[in-house]
Amino acid sequence: MTSLSVETLAADAVEPITSAGNAQLGIAVLAGIAVIVLLITRFKLHAFLALTIGSLALGAFAGAPLADAMKSFTTGLGATVAGVGVLIALGAILGRLLADSGGADQIVDTILAKASGRAMPWAMVLIASVIGLPLFFEVGIVLLIPVVLMVAKRGNYSLMRIGIPALAGLSVMHGLIPPHPGPLVAIDAVGANLGVTLALGLLVAIPTVIIAGPLFSKYAARWVDIQAPDRMIPARNSDDLEKRPGFGITVATILLPVVLMLVKALVDIVVDDPENGVQKVTDVIGSPLIALLAAVIVAMFTMGRAAGFTRERLSSTVDRSLAPIAGILLIVGAGGGFKQTLIDIGVGQMILDFSKDWSIPALLLAWLIAVAIRLATGSATVATISAAGLVAPLAEGMSTGEVSLLVLAIGAGSLFFSHVNDAGFWLVKEYFGMSVGQTVKTWSVMETIISVVGIGIVLLLSLVL
Repeated sequence: MTSLSVETLAADAVEPITSAGNAQLGIAVLAGIAVIVLLITRFKLHAFLALTIGSLALGAFAGAPLADAMKSFTTGLGATVAGVGVLIALGAILGRLLADSGGADQIVDTILAKASGRAMPWAMVLIASVIGLPLFFEVGIVLLIPVVLMVAKRGNYSLMRIGIPALAGLSVMHGLIPPHPGPLVAIDAVGANLGVTLALGLLVAIPTVIIAGPLFSKYAARWVDIQAPDRMIPARNSDDLEKRPGFGITVATILLPVVLMLVKALVDIVVDDPENGVQKVTDVIGSPLIALLAAVIVAMFTMGRAAGFTRERLSSTVDRSLAPIAGILLIVGAGGGFKQTLIDIGVGQMILDFSKDWSIPALLLAWLIAVAIRLATGSATVATISAAGLVAPLAEGMSTGEVSLLVLAIGAGSLFFSHVNDAGFWLVKEYFGMSVGQTVKTWSVMETIISVVGIGIVLLLSLVL
């Protein structure tokens, strides 16, 4: 397992934009992160503005010329949006088609028809995990809440016994599995292989979601024994549709990009010959852009047209899918700018200089940094972006598998103990009709279990990779 006894950066590393010493750089990093945390938590400033101001403050505290700090920020912003912005947009389109066509409801109804009694929490994990692949966390919650409430009400289940597994499935997908924004940005920041990260992410996600979902829900239901609030059961997306896509074709469409990316990763490992014709083909069709684009185009027929959507309705659906992600794209882009500023002022070399004699595993350090930023800001995405920028230099010299595990360690840390500064905390509280204390005992503890179990499995995998 790689630890922080790491070699110095490559000889062609970028020349720092400041001549500040390690002590000043360390203070600058802490001050820059403190500015971001303060602006988000105290002044309730949008994360995009907070990251922008924090990046400039970071450069100023490090003694870098303002013009150079601005150039670093804008360069990082542009590179990040160019790298992951299109992928986020394609994921949003796929998620909207899934919801509006009734495909999500079809998956839910089919699985629930086959499950009952003790199998119901496991069915909820399966539903949330499948639906959560292309959807942002907040969208997934809004989509699944009616299902959770109706199942709990009609089956006379404790709300926590049904709700916790669904939330665990969504949260694990959000933090560990691309094409969600956090994992994508971390992959881009540390130079990880997307296919390998996806494959290892699934290995980490499956046991994690089982422990944090169906198993933990037994205890959560004892601690907080409440029933589904009637007032929160809204209409479903497909109630006004005359028809909707079939179960099999909907699941196949959602899983298409995942399968294509995994095939590419497998061929890269088995063939390992850039001149091989098969590998050339899989490198193209398994790239995230082509894989997601293919899924979106296929979904227009398998979901949109199957639901009776006209060309105008399809166009409208795509339009409506893009508007809500503007904020996410800006946050992700600003996070990339912050990361680039960290790199350009020489933080990477500073971390390596400080860590020469340390024995703490690099994966554990990445997790701890993400945990600290998550607790301070409440944002899993901000925690992932910031932590990835700080630990990116540690990826130098790591194997492909270890770099992917670094991404997963960051993702696990970004989910630690959601509390009152996290929008997701309040979303769950209000939808489930719980008090703050009840939300902490269920949702917050569940998030912590995901984070701790996730890093535990990552560390175990690092022993064999």
